[in-house]
Amino acid sequence: MSHILHRQLQHALPVAASASGVMVTDTDGRTYIDASGGAAVSCLGHSHPDVLAAMHAQIDRVAYVHTSFFTTQVAEELADLLIEGAPAGTSHAYFVSGGSEAIEAALKMGRQYFVEIGQPERQHFIARRQSFHGNTLGALAVGGNEWRRRQFAPLLIPVTHVSPCYEYRGRLPHETPEQYGVRLVDELSDAIDAQGPRSIIAFVAETVVGSTLGAVPPVPGYLRGVRELCSRHGILLILDEVMCGMGRTGTLHACEQEGVTPDLLVIAKGLGGGYQPIGAVLAQRHIVDAFARGSGMFQHAHTYIGHPVACAAALAVQRVIQRDHLLDAVRRQGEGLRQRLLAVFGEHPHVGDLRGRGLFWGLELVADRDTKEPFDPALKLYAKVRAQAMAQGLMVYPMGGTIDGQRGDHVLVAPPFIVSDDELDMIVERLRRAIDQACAKTRAS
Repeated sequence: MSHILHRQLQHALPVAASASGVMVTDTDGRTYIDASGGAAVSCLGHSHPDVLAAMHAQIDRVAYVHTSFFTTQVAEELADLLIEGAPAGTSHAYFVSGGSEAIEAALKMGRQYFVEIGQPERQHFIARRQSFHGNTLGALAVGGNEWRRRQFAPLLIPVTHVSPCYEYRGRLPHETPEQYGVRLVDELSDAIDAQGPRSIIAFVAETVVGSTLGAVPPVPGYLRGVRELCSRHGILLILDEVMCGMGRTGTLHACEQEGVTPDLLVIAKGLGGGYQPIGAVLAQRHIVDAFARGSGMFQHAHTYIGHPVACAAALAVQRVIQRDHLLDAVRRQGEGLRQRLLAVFGEHPHVGDLRGRGLFWGLELVADRDTKEPFDPALKLYAKVRAQAMAQGLMVYPMGGTIDGQRGDHVLVAPPFIVSDDELDMIVERLRRAIDQACAKTRAS
């Protein structure tokens, strides 16, 4: 019996014994293609020698110091590299241990910014339904997934949630994608007016929605409209790129493709590639300058912020991505993945939508393509897909509750940036078998 409180208590997990490249091997000798990078984390795959060497070297120099006493050269170098590639106006990086911590820090930065500039009446956030920003209480509050929020709702700060940018189910038949985006911006404008513009700290959104909707990109012009609206009212824009950022969609930051600069940009997973827990908030200069002119500090900290080994791992990951031109590989292999998925699932009777960018793709599963009717949630199709995929030696990231937190199923595919053509072939073929077998079992039940 395991003494670990695992995510699921009803069944045992295989034990990972080793991992290299895109493959993970368990203690029974079975191998699995990591076609989701865990949770879109392992951008370089597993056991990259350059990253391991950097971590070992940092441990030999300084394994840990507390940031109230010291900074470290490796943290400074990582911050320099990130600011060099960040959206214009970004001046500082704040390092934490993961995505949820980074969202929490961004929310507090937003609040403190307005306190520092003499607008303490701003204390409200607006976010979107069917979003996911993390499982800590602040992140869960701005997140819009009802299944995750429901039992903890009494503990959460009040947040206004507006519609997601979810073209497959949200765009009306007579609308162009651009008109749909305008309608969503108008809805956000109405929510701002109803709450009172001077009461709002920030609008929080994933640039490309990750686990809750399954790689859903914004329609053209939507985020530019959001940016203009926020700027007009003095509201901050916080973009969550924990899952979709750091190269996953084909550019270092997903917001580059939208022509939008947020006030606070939240990154994590692909930052360190899973080699150490790390996340960051990239802050615009006007926010940091307000702190400097006022209290002279950001009133927030954790024990392990700026952890030297985590920073060494992240710095090595980012240097490998630059040296090996892996953003080019993401665009090239991402197009190859798109073509393979279209060829196999483009007319599949139970795949209603295929969406994504770069090496970040989602397949929405439906009982009927014509009506977009989802499978009965009681059937837990997503769990059947996961089980069948693992039986095929494939790791993908299926989720349920796609539509409203209860109904709908999707599968997220997010392989490492180093994935080969042969590996893409195997991923798509094994995924086809897993979906077909899961749907057959579902129909039979």
